[in-house]
Amino acid sequence: MHLLDRTRIVASQQQVSCDFSGEAAILNLKNGVYYGLDPIGARIWNLIQEPRTLAELRHILIAEYDVDAARLESDIRDLLERLAENELVEISG
Repeated sequence: MHLLDRTRIVASQQQVSCDFSGEAAILNLKNGVYYGLDPIGARIWNLIQEPRTLAELRHILIAEYDVDAARLESDIRDLLERLAENELVEISG
């Protein structure tokens, strides 16, 4: 998957999720499998409850966390790819 800055990402409609003390639990309604996200993954998950571009996600998170920009970019891409592989997000553009 090739994500560009303008690529739009949004949580799939085929899931339900809840907050567990700052972490996220997600149930894929298609296959009945639960997924868990750590606090930073949960923050990204909360942000993509409405459509956002990759650039928007990066901009918001770099302002919130004291992290190397290249590392942040890599981690966002890795998470979004895993979410897409498990049909938990919809990606367009």
